[in-house]
Amino acid sequence: MLDSVAENSGRYVGDDPRTMAQIQDTQNPQTALEEEIVARLAAAAESLLFVAGRPLEYTELRKLLDTDDTRLARVLDTLSEQLASQGRGIRVQRLGSQVQLVTAPENARYIAALLGLPMTAKLTSAALETLAVISYRQPMTRAQIEAVRGVNSDRALASLIQHGLVAEVGRAQTVGRPALFATTSEFLQQFGLTSLTELPHIEQVTLESQNGHTAQQALQTPIPGMEASAPEAALPEIPATPASALQTTQPEIPVTPACTPEAGLPEISDTEDNTE
Repeated sequence: MLDSVAENSGRYVGDDPRTMAQIQDTQNPQTALEEEIVARLAAAAESLLFVAGRPLEYTELRKLLDTDDTRLARVLDTLSEQLASQGRGIRVQRLGSQVQLVTAPENARYIAALLGLPMTAKLTSAALETLAVISYRQPMTRAQIEAVRGVNSDRALASLIQHGLVAEVGRAQTVGRPALFATTSEFLQQFGLTSLTELPHIEQVTLESQNGHTAQQALQTPIPGMEASAPEAALPEIPATPASALQTTQPEIPVTPACTPEAGLPEISDTEDNTE
């Protein structure tokens, strides 16, 4: 009965915002012990990441904490929630198989003032467009990037690599083994993200033509600013014209006998000028 007094709680369950299952879980000794272990390991993980001063591999962190993958995921989630909910000055950043502590994005101007760093980095529209393509479809080869953009991307890609936003992460298992490019942890820091899962997801893109008509097309892998390059945005099919219509619209032009090869060139005779 929901309005009954919860055992050993001293409160009415009806007044508790939690469900009966949640209250029973907290009263379960095994669950309480697991939460205590996770909280203790979250504090230990924070210390390890702080002292390391570099990204740690999941395998390395799991070995140091002497735990399994499932509990390690809970530990990192708990630590991330604690730092964010309490408004702390650091955040947990996860990229691929690595995790590290970074400063909170809202404190970027203070960090920049301390280190004498510029607050903004100038990127061309082509570089931003290339960065958007890579961030949503990484890892990608140079040819795949140019296939999406439709133009050469050498300079844009070189600019992103120079700023540390993109790096080579391996080789594709195709002919020639071209280099694969992906975003870096610097990219997450510059854009105030803790993981790639925080990238905005665009369900639909509205395409507007020159005559003002609009059309919505769902993209399986949305890319901001890449609407014109989407394979779904195909040209409208042009209906075929019947052969009979072509014959009526294009009448046959009669050929004079004098212009046929059989007739040869017409003979031109000299005429006298009688205008005098």
